Amino acid sequence: MLAPPVVGEWETDSWLSNVIGPERLALGDEFGCHGYEGLGIVEEPWTIAACRDYLSGLTEASRWGAAPISFGLNGIQLDEGTNSALLDAKFEIVGDGSAGDSGGLTYFESNGGTLELNLANRSLLESPEQHSLISIEWMARMHDLKVREDGDFVSWLEQQEVWFTTWGEWHHHRISGSRIGFSSDGRSITTSLDSSITWNVPGTVELHFDESVMRVVDSTDTDFPLIETGERHLRVGWRAIPDGVVLTMEPGTSLTIELDGEPESVEASHLPTFNGLHHSITVVGHHTTNLFHWSSDFQDSELRFTWLIERPSAEDVGWLLPVLAASILLAVPIAVRHLVSMDEMASITPMSE
Repeated sequence: MLAPPVVGEWETDSWLSNVIGPERLALGDEFGCHGYEGLGIVEEPWTIAACRDYLSGLTEASRWGAAPISFGLNGIQLDEGTNSALLDAKFEIVGDGSAGDSGGLTYFESNGGTLELNLANRSLLESPEQHSLISIEWMARMHDLKVREDGDFVSWLEQQEVWFTTWGEWHHHRISGSRIGFSSDGRSITTSLDSSITWNVPGTVELHFDESVMRVVDSTDTDFPLIETGERHLRVGWRAIPDGVVLTMEPGTSLTIELDGEPESVEASHLPTFNGLHHSITVVGHHTTNLFHWSSDFQDSELRFTWLIERPSAEDVGWLLPVLAASILLAVPIAVRHLVSMDEMASITPMSE
């Protein structure tokens, strides 16, 4: 394995820690990794942990957890050594390959096309499977060219009744929801969710019973917040449904549902998708070397982004700029001397009558 290059060969995207990064984090975006610009992780596996350290030194990965857990593969097939390097660096999710789980990693497929003009997978987005996650790619620049996003498609997408999420949030929401337990005692139901060992993402459960809900309270007897039917961004809370409740709660908490009578039975079903919405969408910012360029067109968007951060290489000034600078340094004194000589000659030349 080749040794890592010196730090001076790489730049730092200061937008990750200043202004834009904190704003995107507060909105609910996620920051993952995509390695180092121009280098492949199979040929240069040191870039996996190095990208993690670069990102962690600038921002937390999510409002649910500090450490980055998502990594973009850029269409490559992992060998055993690269797979181990990803696991050693504590990554859990790899994207733009096949869907499923393999080698200790969870694979997410880039299946929604891109936000680039006329390149979205409209057929999939108009007839998705229930509880599926659709990942739409986005690259703001290719080399020095600005990529034009599909404004009409983005506007249409923002109006859909779907859960706007990120890779890590979607993944851990499913895990948390499957771990919610409950017990019934007289006119109350108690739900609980153990603490998480990684990201502290809430989970969702649907409870079915035949009594009306009087109130839902946490362990301090404080009313648990309500969630509106159309809420499309993950948060804790509850809402009533005709035969029970939909409940989203954080790991390490317990709740009590107070009823107006004693239910005959209580049944629970885990909801992979937040708030009972049909499916989920995330936009994945590939090769994000400059967060300002990648996010500037989406400041007020309802979409949520999984930003795969790539450390940018230092710009190569090449041989022309130093030669040009040296030429200027040599030319300036010569030009100045020439102008002085011209002035002196003009001052001693007799004026013609």
